[in-house]
Amino acid sequence: MTRAGDDRPMMDHEYDGIQEYDNPMPRWWLLLFALTIIFVPVYYLLPSDMGNITKADMYDKEIAAYKVAHPEAPKMTAEQLAAFVGKPDAIAAGKVVFQTNCVACHRADGGGQIGPNLTDDYWIHGGTPLEIHTTITEGVLAKGMPPWGKMLKPEQVNNVMAYVISLHGSNPPNPKAPDGVLVAADAAKK
Repeated sequence: MTRAGDDRPMMDHEYDGIQEYDNPMPRWWLLLFALTIIFVPVYYLLPSDMGNITKADMYDKEIAAYKVAHPEAPKMTAEQLAAFVGKPDAIAAGKVVFQTNCVACHRADGGGQIGPNLTDDYWIHGGTPLEIHTTITEGVLAKGMPPWGKMLKPEQVNNVMAYVISLHGSNPPNPKAPDGVLVAADAAKK
């Protein structure tokens, strides 16, 4: 059935008084559509490089490439960390990072607020440079301290550790009551 003056075929039905032209899809489009449907299972079952490599192998390869591009910071030894203690430039840089990130819990003078007092001889997670560094890096989620090692650069963590050790014995006004275990004053410097 066609409309008067129009050679294009019309569909046999009408909706709301509207008739539609019978415009079939071009064969090339239908063929392309069929090929994409056939290709989907092949693409899904084989990895993207279409070789003999499995998806698990591709994952391992990508993880290895990521690790090469983003190397982990080397683990610091107690001797390396002890070298930061007492360095004026490390302490000054650590103070800046401490003032930016740590004062909400430890106060600007390190006297403790939500977090513990960092100026006395009592330490919850150890008072040696290595223990302080570990506490800063890994955090203490159970007590609300985030793992700063994921947010700060390794050098910044080292500098904050040096600054925290420099706070020892500074006797701020109105410090928080002692928390943790008594550590000898000279043990914190080792």
